[in-house]
Amino acid sequence: MAMAAATAATLILRTTTSLFPSFSCTTKSHSFYLKASIMEGSEITEEESKGADEKKKIFVAGATGSTGKRIVEQLLAKGFAVKAGVRDVDKAKSTFPGSNPHLEFVKADVTEGPSKLAEAISNDSEAVICATGFRPSWDLLAPWKVDNFGTVNLVEACRKQNVNRFILISSILVNGAAMGQLFNPAYIFLNVFGLTLVAKLQAEQYIRKSGINYTIIRPGGLRNDPPKGNIVMEPEDTLYEGSISRDQVAEVAVEALLHSESWYKVVEIVARTEAPKRSFEELFGSIKQR
Repeated sequence: MAMAAATAATLILRTTTSLFPSFSCTTKSHSFYLKASIMEGSEITEEESKGADEKKKIFVAGATGSTGKRIVEQLLAKGFAVKAGVRDVDKAKSTFPGSNPHLEFVKADVTEGPSKLAEAISNDSEAVICATGFRPSWDLLAPWKVDNFGTVNLVEACRKQNVNRFILISSILVNGAAMGQLFNPAYIFLNVFGLTLVAKLQAEQYIRKSGINYTIIRPGGLRNDPPKGNIVMEPEDTLYEGSISRDQVAEVAVEALLHSESWYKVVEIVARTEAPKRSFEELFGSIKQR
């Protein structure tokens, strides 16, 4: 009986070792990418192996905005759990009809500082997607409060919670002056309300110096209608015209979570009917880090 018990113990040990190989992951970003790869490419999905409660949770700032809402919807469709950071929780719940156990609403105002944001993000978020944007008003400081200081607050909140994956929805032409596009009508118009593009550019620069693993997405003019044409992705400071459906912008943001080719990169995107269909691995891979 002792021999049988020893044999059984050996079998259990071998089985446990083969099912759960040891490896070390020192950051949430690395761990997240490994788990996201399992979700995307393995025959045994994370939900099947660990249960629905173990879905990877993504914090989305600006979750009720026109682009943010689409990001939330696509994250849920891809099998993620979502923590939606919103200013008005009750209003947000009415924006997303029905009940989804993997969608959580938390009060989060990016202008209130990193400490409160860190509490909202908590220690269960694997990545943060920033889809905030100021609403035009007579307050010329609004772009700086939201698109600059608000983004910086989010980055600092991530650092407080040791979240090392940050995706920002920005805009083409943020560096228009350096591109020789100072008199581009779009550059002039977007800067009318408090130098919006300048505020966004400075926020981008802060992210790039922070050490956090970032993907900065600069879309062209945003359309609410369904996609027309395929995504064109170019390096920073390349595109100065063009438009794209918000659905495609949301898709790029979500796919950036699944492809390491998107790490530490600034990408500019528009849609063109004549453009060939390319995989996201190829799209992100075509952009070099700077």
